[in-house]
Amino acid sequence: MNRREFITLLGGGAAAWPLAARAQQGDSVPRIGVLMPYAENEPVAKARLSAFTRALADLGWIDGRNVRMDLRWAGSDINRIRALAQELVGLQPDIIVTNGTPTIAALQQGTRTIPIVFAGLGDPVVSSIVPRLDRPTGNVTGFAGFEASLGGKWLELLSEIAPGLKRAGIMFNPDTAAASAYMPSLETAARSLKVAPIIAPVQGDGEIETAITALGREPGGGLVVMPGMVAHRVPIISAAARNNVPAVYPQSFWVRGGGLLSYGPDVVDDWRRAATYVDRILRGAKPAELPVQLPTKFEMVVNLKTAKALGLAVPPSIMLRANEIIE
Repeated sequence: MNRREFITLLGGGAAAWPLAARAQQGDSVPRIGVLMPYAENEPVAKARLSAFTRALADLGWIDGRNVRMDLRWAGSDINRIRALAQELVGLQPDIIVTNGTPTIAALQQGTRTIPIVFAGLGDPVVSSIVPRLDRPTGNVTGFAGFEASLGGKWLELLSEIAPGLKRAGIMFNPDTAAASAYMPSLETAARSLKVAPIIAPVQGDGEIETAITALGREPGGGLVVMPGMVAHRVPIISAAARNNVPAVYPQSFWVRGGGLLSYGPDVVDDWRRAATYVDRILRGAKPAELPVQLPTKFEMVVNLKTAKALGLAVPPSIMLRANEIIE
């Protein structure tokens, strides 16, 4: 921690001393609303929530002791997300934590005063969540999970591991992902690599199956899966395997579940880092004064078993850069 951060924390702590003191004495416990756009039985979501609560405890905030956590599991259904966002806002918590563009947008429609901290998000400026990164100015700040330049990086990696690539499906859910943030870098990479990008918005397993089957009809098809598709990872991985379509994914858990290759930020770390902003806001800091932070930890994972099944030889350039190799 540098001197400026220390002074900021010290000043924030002094300003919020009455709140912290009341919480410790049990007179008035701060409330944290948490809106998870995942199913409650989703292991990936549980890992993120666990990292957040452990980090909060390390900072002195323990659910049921000196803070109360109101947790809601919304799944990926946009109507349920909106309903639960309205419900959480109605509880008037001291702060709300979430991730994902549609979830944050739903919360913003309900409140412009309750602080909102996001843990993992595409480009928040392109998504119109905040006007700028260094000073968000409103009631929303947090930790961006993905940078726009990753779009081109994913396509480059797909071309590297599947050198015969001619066409690449760009798969995303239009309800849950701000795919437009990644398209400029994807299009630039596609021109450079002479790969035809095929835009593939999908909203259900049937559309996923149709899109991947079409990619596999002729040699040279590949797939880039955008963030926001967690709820559909099993049918995507399965369809890619059945149709012999190499695919690159934005997070490592896809590859641990049978996908070919992933590159992206450690989103669990974003949830861990989000606890630091929650702590600072509960101690008096304002979201508008806390800059949106970009990811600091990235990881590449490759599945050799999947590569072999697809008839691909993983190049040394990927093997040397991989943080994890699944055999």
